[in-house]
Amino acid sequence: MAMKNIIFRTEVHEQLEQIGQADIVIGIPSFNSAHTIGHVVRAVQGGLAKYFPEHKAVIVNSDGGSSDGTMEVVHASTIDDFSTILLHHRVAPVSKIAFAYSGIPGKGSAFRTVFEIAGVLDARACAVVDSDLRSITPEWLELLLKPVLAGGYDYVSPLYHRHKFDGTITNSIVYPLTRALYGKRVRQPIGGDFGFSGQLAQFYLAQDVWDSDVARFGIDIWMTTTAIANGFKLTQSFLGAKIHDAKDPGADLSSMLYQVLSATFALMEKYAAVWGPVRGSAAVPAFGFEYTVGLEQVNVNTARMLKMFREGLANLAEIWGEILGAGDFSEVERLALQTDETFHFPIALWTRVVYDYALAFHHKLLPVEHLIKSMTPLYIGKTASFIITVKDMGQQEAEAEIEKLCMEFENAKEYLASNWK
Repeated sequence: MAMKNIIFRTEVHEQLEQIGQADIVIGIPSFNSAHTIGHVVRAVQGGLAKYFPEHKAVIVNSDGGSSDGTMEVVHASTIDDFSTILLHHRVAPVSKIAFAYSGIPGKGSAFRTVFEIAGVLDARACAVVDSDLRSITPEWLELLLKPVLAGGYDYVSPLYHRHKFDGTITNSIVYPLTRALYGKRVRQPIGGDFGFSGQLAQFYLAQDVWDSDVARFGIDIWMTTTAIANGFKLTQSFLGAKIHDAKDPGADLSSMLYQVLSATFALMEKYAAVWGPVRGSAAVPAFGFEYTVGLEQVNVNTARMLKMFREGLANLAEIWGEILGAGDFSEVERLALQTDETFHFPIALWTRVVYDYALAFHHKLLPVEHLIKSMTPLYIGKTASFIITVKDMGQQEAEAEIEKLCMEFENAKEYLASNWK
């Protein structure tokens, strides 16, 4: 790829010219992550030294304008003596590039920079990892890169153990929907930590999305869906626990839901010809040794959640009636009459709710933000129902409940397909 097409500052151009070529590029997008990013950088360096000593590697910290000294920490974070914790020294030192990116603010713009650098350096394999990870180990690098370098895979999605109350947007919407649409059981389609081939990085770069909302948010689901829908070879790697800076599930839920679902629904529009004929789903191969991990407790207040659900019913009845139709809306109304202790949102009803919202998006029933934010109280009600159902269950039993939901999405897909046209 020609350097001149890429909007890097002069000193980054100079660094890239000095490096010339690299086998591996690791991207760490960041924003005010000074207290965690040092650990992430050291784990990445350790993983590269231990598992890829013969490969020339570059770590790219693409920062979104941090004011807490994140970039300074990246420069200062080096392992003094590899041999104390690793099997052998690196043959070639790891290069580090840290800079503030220009363009639309957001994780997607940071990723675009990583793809561009991978192209300039003609990298064979790349990975991106979150800068707030507290559970990353050097082994993550082997698990994200080796399937690409040695297995011929183009995309490596993460498999984590997460607390049964964590990742509820993934568990109740994004995983079941993506699996039913595209027929691949990618368990963490918005995981945040991915491996991919240099070839896929260049394919991503060529897509016309970089001035859209995907560049602000939605990049994770976009990467996963784009890889699946375009027939790239994909796998998953078990990384253990995902422990990162806790995000309060009640804090800004409606904007998070909007970010993820607007991207997911927009991808449904783009790839309707791909997902339309798909029925059922197939397993996706997985690397890594799956082991039980201790997980941090996630505290939830179901009474508060059910209050939000009932308030949503009072305020949004007209909109819900229009989107869901009379039959399903009256079922939702009946849910509000249940006690907090026995509250149960049936999975068949929830599946139709998600499909009805996808159809409303497709038929442009309401402005997008207004539409998706009106779904928030329904999602909160469904999440409360799940928490009440699984509160006394072990992790595997809770996962079996998610599997039931996925099968419901697959079995009801005809409803979506026949109403899409």
